Amino acid sequence: MAPGTPPRSAARPRKEMIAETKAKLIAAARHAFATQGYAEASMDDFTAGAGLTRGALYHHFGDKKGLLMAVVMQIDAEISNRLCEISSRADNTWRGFVDECVAYIEMSLEPEIQRIMLLDGPAVLGDPSQWPSQSACIRTTTASIQKLIDDGTIRPVDAEATARLVNGATLSAALWIASAENPEAVSKKAVEAFLTLVSGLLVER
Repeated sequence: MAPGTPPRSAARPRKEMIAETKAKLIAAARHAFATQGYAEASMDDFTAGAGLTRGALYHHFGDKKGLLMAVVMQIDAEISNRLCEISSRADNTWRGFVDECVAYIEMSLEPEIQRIMLLDGPAVLGDPSQWPSQSACIRTTTASIQKLIDDGTIRPVDAEATARLVNGATLSAALWIASAENPEAVSKKAVEAFLTLVSGLLVER
């Protein structure tokens, strides 16, 4: 190396390159699934959008279905973060719990969530209540309900059973809204009914 010539930057770690490749494919697929739908989006769309080959897609995700699952997991993580932020802004634990549930129902109006998470996702990946992320969701909801019980805010119900019923209600509402002819109208009805249902948990003052 000639004097004064700066050293070449070290080669990027393989792990970093793999993460970047996967991120590119997920981003391209997410855009295609949201704008075209799962059935219409082709693997050539993903690879062209990411500037990669089909081989990279097969290597990292197996197939189109595997890539959809990766997109679903990414969106699901984003939804969880948004819900945590919403509940953290509430004046009290009960308000935070209710706001979080209502926000989840209302997110079904968002085009990307509606198409990928509530229409194509269940059609391709099966019952959303059986997706891996639901186990974590049940645990989180159970903990929230147990805290409300301990605080004396709601009746001394079984926390896990109640969490499963609440999660089932919000998921069912979201699926209903996503497939409705008039999602906005259905969303309003679903939120109103949900609020009436969960109010029955409150301890009478």
